[in-house]
Amino acid sequence: MTRQCLPIGIQDFETIRNENFYYVDKTSLIRKLVDGGRHYFLSRPRRFGKSLLVDTVGALFAGQESLFRGLDIHDHWDWSVTYPVVRLSFDKTYDLPKDIECNLQAQLDVNERNAGLRTSIYQTAPERLFDLLDRLHHKTNQRVVILVDEYDKPILDVLEYPEQARANREYLRGFYGIIKDSAAHVRFVFVTGVSMFSKVSLFSGLNNLKDISLDPRYATICGYTDTDIDTVFAPELEGLDREAIRTWYNGYNWRGTERVYNPFDVLLLFDEREFKPHWFETGSPNFLFETLKKISVSLKELENRTVDRSLISKFDVEDISPEALLFQTGYLTITDEKQEGHRTVYRLDYPNQEVQLSLNDELLAYLNPTNRVPSEEGETLRTLLEENDFRGFAETLKAYLASIPYQWHNSDQAHYEAWYASLLHMGFRAIGVDVRAAEFSSHGRADMVVLTGGQVFIFEFKMVATAGENEAALETALAQIRNKGYAEKYRDRQEPIHLMAIACGRDTRNLLDIRVEPVSFRNELI
Repeated sequence: MTRQCLPIGIQDFETIRNENFYYVDKTSLIRKLVDGGRHYFLSRPRRFGKSLLVDTVGALFAGQESLFRGLDIHDHWDWSVTYPVVRLSFDKTYDLPKDIECNLQAQLDVNERNAGLRTSIYQTAPERLFDLLDRLHHKTNQRVVILVDEYDKPILDVLEYPEQARANREYLRGFYGIIKDSAAHVRFVFVTGVSMFSKVSLFSGLNNLKDISLDPRYATICGYTDTDIDTVFAPELEGLDREAIRTWYNGYNWRGTERVYNPFDVLLLFDEREFKPHWFETGSPNFLFETLKKISVSLKELENRTVDRSLISKFDVEDISPEALLFQTGYLTITDEKQEGHRTVYRLDYPNQEVQLSLNDELLAYLNPTNRVPSEEGETLRTLLEENDFRGFAETLKAYLASIPYQWHNSDQAHYEAWYASLLHMGFRAIGVDVRAAEFSSHGRADMVVLTGGQVFIFEFKMVATAGENEAALETALAQIRNKGYAEKYRDRQEPIHLMAIACGRDTRNLLDIRVEPVSFRNELI
């Protein structure tokens, strides 16, 4: 196979097909969509190929046969029939109340000109859309295909300003309602975006949309599979560690049998030949961090978490669950699914190494007002642990904790302890250390377990009011680890095991003392 051009940032199907770019054929799934219904909604994270998918659907209905030669759908489509297509994309900035209306008027103007229609005299965009659909239908004698990309951007842009977000949501609800009111003129509707706003809040006027975001049949409609990497992109693999590609970038799952890669990551890797957080660096998750701070939730509490299906699609201006926010924006993905009675529950975790390292590192940098580099702190702490320099570890951890403002806390003592555990947890996660949060045994769960340097470190955090309570708190923590058998789980590893008791001060808001105890089984030190 010969190398082709990498379609980095190219969302135009015609350009990709005509100018020797790589293309992963998604048309078998598009055919399934068209054959199975008429009104669809799809949510995927940013830079996942949604815009290219929308453009491909548009080219198909417009009858651009030459672009589909050699693709799955070519021999299964009636090319003698073409349909008028209305395309709308909310790819601008929508900070002011008038921005949506102005942008829609401009887009409708383009659609009218492209269709050879006179400019509409209607004053508002919803009225103008209704008129456009009617005129297109009567002009062509074919019903209209409506494609809406980034449907939710006018709301996501202003989520930090709830009043404006609600205003934009109400405007869009009325606008999207026009599509349902024009049902007699509509052949097919495809709406894409990042978030899953509820039908009640945003699509009450378009409640016939079928949400395929978590439909296993369409789990790979965006993104690249392992097979795609090994076949379509085979010429690009030489000189790259194939397993490292999987570890770094594979892992996104929307209930399908295959996990997928973010296309942007893969294309940038093949272009730069360097493993780094290509996708993560293109967007700032500051709104996510602000939301986590506001509701006092840490990443440690959210990873490897089991949630009800309804929770990950719980997204609205007034009510955004952290699980839904992390899942829909691509920072967590589904790793397991099971049925509990009448409920479907999912286990969520990081999709891959890129997200795990970058999200934790970025959050620590966001919290830290100094110029300290979070990953360097984590590396130092790991080295000290592996060398069993526990006093050095304590002093470094103390300095590390002192550098970060105590922002996410309340008066609950258990939450104080979780705060310290989460900071250490993020520091290790940011450098790829194997960290097990809230590890269960048959009698309970440890605060944190770290596996590094051929050793096991089992942590228990205790909060004390005064320094005079240190000794009792440390002994209580060690006794808890011993009595609940947390170390038994790691006995078969035949590696040194250390029980790590950490005492933190409620008033000083920092580490006070540490005590470490090696574990022995049958009087034999492991």
